[in-house]
Amino acid sequence: MKAITLLGSTGSIGTQTLDIVTQYPNQFRIVGLAAGRNVEMLAAQIRQFQPAIAAICVEEKLPELKAAVADLDPQPILLAGDAGVVEVARYGDAETVVTGIVGCAGLLPTIAAIEAGKDIALANKETLIAGGPVVLPLVEKHGVKLLPADSEHSAIFQCLQGVPAGGLRRILLTASGGAFRDWPVEKLSEVRVADALKHPNWSMGRKITVDSATLMNKGLEVIEAHFLFGMDYDDIDIVIHPQSIIHSLIELQDTSVLAQLGWPDMRLPLLYALSWPDRIYTDWERLDLVKAGSLTFKEPDHQKYPCMQLAYAVGRAGGSMPAVLNAANEQAVALFLDEKIQYLDIARCIEAVCDRHRADNCPTPCLDDIIAADQWARQEVLKASEEIGKGDRIVTFR
Repeated sequence: MKAITLLGSTGSIGTQTLDIVTQYPNQFRIVGLAAGRNVEMLAAQIRQFQPAIAAICVEEKLPELKAAVADLDPQPILLAGDAGVVEVARYGDAETVVTGIVGCAGLLPTIAAIEAGKDIALANKETLIAGGPVVLPLVEKHGVKLLPADSEHSAIFQCLQGVPAGGLRRILLTASGGAFRDWPVEKLSEVRVADALKHPNWSMGRKITVDSATLMNKGLEVIEAHFLFGMDYDDIDIVIHPQSIIHSLIELQDTSVLAQLGWPDMRLPLLYALSWPDRIYTDWERLDLVKAGSLTFKEPDHQKYPCMQLAYAVGRAGGSMPAVLNAANEQAVALFLDEKIQYLDIARCIEAVCDRHRADNCPTPCLDDIIAADQWARQEVLKASEEIGKGDRIVTFR
C-alpha cells in the first residue's frame, strides 16, 4: 500500500486523486492533506481518509477546521498557512506527494517534499516552470523521482518507456484549442469571463481553463517539457487536436512516432504517476476508436494565441524570465476573472512585464531570486493593467 500526501486536496486534481484512493483502498493510503480555504470539503476529506496531518492555507480558517473535526479520535495534526502546507509536504512516511496546488504557491511545498526524500507526482506545472533551475538539482541531489501527472507530460513519459537514451528526437504537445478554437480572431475583443470558462473537452479549475483559452497552458507546458525531458525548444512542437484523444506524441530518431491515447480523463495520468512503474487494472470506460471517430490536427493560429510564442521566447531567454512569465500570467488571469481587464489584455500585460524584466533577467537564479522575480512580476502586472492601451495590436516578446 503506497502512502500518499496530497497538496491541493479540494481542487480538481485533489478530488480526482482521492477518487482513485477511494477506488483502490488496498493500493493507496493518505498520510497528509492540504487545501486552500474550503473548510467544509477538507473536513469531510479528513473524516473519510483519516490523514495523520492536514493544513488549511488560509490561517483564519484554522479554528473553523478544528471545530469541524473536534470529535475525531485520534485527532490529526492540524496546521495553517504556507508554513503549515510546507510541513504537510515533508511530513511522515508518505512515499509520494501529489502537487495539485494551483500556481507558484506549490513551489516551496514541493521543495520541502523533495528535501524530505519524497517522490513527486507533479500536477502543478508552474512549480517546475518557475523553479526548474532550483528544483531539478534538488531532485538529483536527493535521488527522488519527478513523475508528471498532467495529461500531456504523462503521455510523453508513457511513450518514453523503453526508449533508449538518445532515442528521442522531437516532442509534439497536443492542444484542444480551448474555448475559442472556433472563434474568429476579430471576435476575441468581445470575450467575457463566462465565455473563457466554457472548455469544450475538459473539466478543470477556472485559472487553467483560461490558460487553455489563451493557449498559455501549452506555452507553459513547452517550458515544462524542456525541463522534464531535456529537449531543446526547437524540438518541442504544438499541434491543435480538437478531440483531445491523443494526449501527446514523441518522434524518435528514425522518424517513428509514438502516441498515448485515451478519453479526456485526468484520473489516467494521475493513476499512472501514483502506480508507476506498474499498471493497475481499472473498470473505467475503454477507448473505442470507432466511437471517437475522426481525429484531426491543425497548426495553431499565432495571431489568436500570442501567449504561445511569448512562452517560447521566454523559455529561450531562460534564467528568472520563466518565473516572471508564470507570475505575470497568474496575476493577469486573476484580473481577468475579476473582470478588471479584458481578455486580450492578458497577453498584453504579460508581454509588458516580461519586456521590463529583460535587463534584470538573472541567468542562474537561486530560490530567493525566483521568489523575488515572482513577487515583482505580480506587482508589475497591476501597473501594466493600468497603463496598457486597449488597441488590438499585440506584439510578442522576443
